[in-house]
Amino acid sequence: MRCFRSPAFLWTATLLALGSRALAYPGGTPDYQTDAAPFCSSCHSSRSASALAGAPGDRATKELAENKHLALIRAGEQGYGELSAEDRATLVQHIQALDAASTVAIGVVPKARPGEEITVKVQVKGGAGPVVGVGLVDRAHRWQARPIASAGWQVVGAPRILGQDFQEQTRWLGRRPASSGHNLSFVNVEGIRSDAAAGEWGRAEVVWKLRAPSQPGAHPLVAAYWYGTEKGSPLGVTEDPIRGKLLRGGFAGGSGRVLFSEMIQVRVQ
Repeated sequence: MRCFRSPAFLWTATLLALGSRALAYPGGTPDYQTDAAPFCSSCHSSRSASALAGAPGDRATKELAENKHLALIRAGEQGYGELSAEDRATLVQHIQALDAASTVAIGVVPKARPGEEITVKVQVKGGAGPVVGVGLVDRAHRWQARPIASAGWQVVGAPRILGQDFQEQTRWLGRRPASSGHNLSFVNVEGIRSDAAAGEWGRAEVVWKLRAPSQPGAHPLVAAYWYGTEKGSPLGVTEDPIRGKLLRGGFAGGSGRVLFSEMIQVRVQ
């Protein structure tokens, strides 16, 4: 993910604006254990303009990774100017390969009874770690998606987070007091590793138990995936003796992504 915090990640939670650019902390949201929506991920780029449908003027085009991120690398702007033209071209190739390999898929039953408990499984692939974000929202839109509670779904208990090593993760959720409930619709997945140069991609899975809405009808479910790109390439980072590996493009480089699954309309009847 890339709007997170600490040495390396991508994702969404905390953003600061500097002029017209948004800043974010790589490393996930270690200090924020709550539901989230992708509107706060302005440090991220989008892979498709459809995720910003209805945006005025050329705003959606500006948010595309090709323009918001890769164009800066090709032009040698920001920290990318330290790379040769050949290395910048290679970095672009690595990032494009990582984007092509990064996917999110949602699995859920097509029908449910009002109030019935169902299982939702989200599988993600790719993304540069060490942290990525996974959540459930009501539509595939960067600025209009809401957490699934707005569509009548209730999260039952803590989601089960399986990392790249297939081991269950509880540390991130454990930072939230048990008395406040661990039934979140957004989680961090730690320990993700991708290597675009070697063609090796991270994977993870999150399983939710949901209670179906009480009102009959079609109720939407979409999985959202927040991930980073530059730490998946040896050319995408710089080394700091104290802070370790840092994103070459910095906080404002647009190297994070928000990706959505297809929308599933679960028929409640």
